[in-house]
Amino acid sequence: MLINCVAYQEGKKLCDIPVKDISEYVKHPDCFVWVALRDAEPAELAQMQEEFGLHELAVEDARVGHQRPKIEEYGDSLFAVMHALEMRDGELCVGEVDVFVGTNYVLSTRNRSQQGFLGVRARCEREPHHLGQGSAFVLYALMDAVVDRYFPVVDALESELEEIEEHIFTKGSQRENIQKLYQLKRKVVTLKHAVAPLLDAVGKLDGGRVPPIVANTKDYFRDVQDHLYRINTSVDSIRDTIGTAIQVNLSMVTIDEGEVNKRLAAWAAIFGVATAFVGVWGMNFEVMPELKWKYGYPVALVVVTTVCSYLYYRFKKSGWL
Repeated sequence: MLINCVAYQEGKKLCDIPVKDISEYVKHPDCFVWVALRDAEPAELAQMQEEFGLHELAVEDARVGHQRPKIEEYGDSLFAVMHALEMRDGELCVGEVDVFVGTNYVLSTRNRSQQGFLGVRARCEREPHHLGQGSAFVLYALMDAVVDRYFPVVDALESELEEIEEHIFTKGSQRENIQKLYQLKRKVVTLKHAVAPLLDAVGKLDGGRVPPIVANTKDYFRDVQDHLYRINTSVDSIRDTIGTAIQVNLSMVTIDEGEVNKRLAAWAAIFGVATAFVGVWGMNFEVMPELKWKYGYPVALVVVTTVCSYLYYRFKKSGWL
């Protein structure tokens, strides 16, 4: 679905234009066209390919979707793929933003994402001295917006981890904690898969051989790279903390199981002594004097009770019961 299609000249907005007129505007050397699509249909992508002369491999990636974050160079144009992340009701949802960048055009498409980029366009239009740098600055602005939206996700994951840590020593919560930790770990892995490849890709726009189209704006991409590096460091820290929390939680489970085993062993010892005494007096020998003794039964009960009570006291004192 077409969101907007606007022509710019020397950093200033000329007008909204119909799609069929795009090819006319991109012929002007001091003019570029910025088109935004949402959940683009194959027919729309085919039309844009014809208007802008997009590379067929890039269009195929955009059509198929579910691509790994990357930046690819096709002649004098670039194709960037970024993951758009957002928290919805505690769940981390992944969308995709594809950006085609040429000397005189920018085509951005977002899929499976509710967050738009109208604010990015408004920001660029408020800064004509920056927008005058052309399509490369628009790529930076879009990339910066996508990356900045990762920070609230990181904050949400850190808050979720802190909440789990507060209850990690709560008795009887180990199973629930393990489930929450693994759910959180899955979210962190999703964030890692969005950040790490993009960090490597953006590095190509700042150091080494820089594509000519972004040669004058590489300082801006260095800023994006710095943000990605900070996010990546935070993600690694969260992953390490989750690993530690899982080990601590498993240790708590082992300790609880040990406490149960100690109680079972203590009671087994107590009843084992009682069973031993009763077993001796239950043997069918003809000569057992205490069986015919007048006070044999009460004395036997007293002996068994005394020994069992003493064992119970000792186990209780040592913390086994």
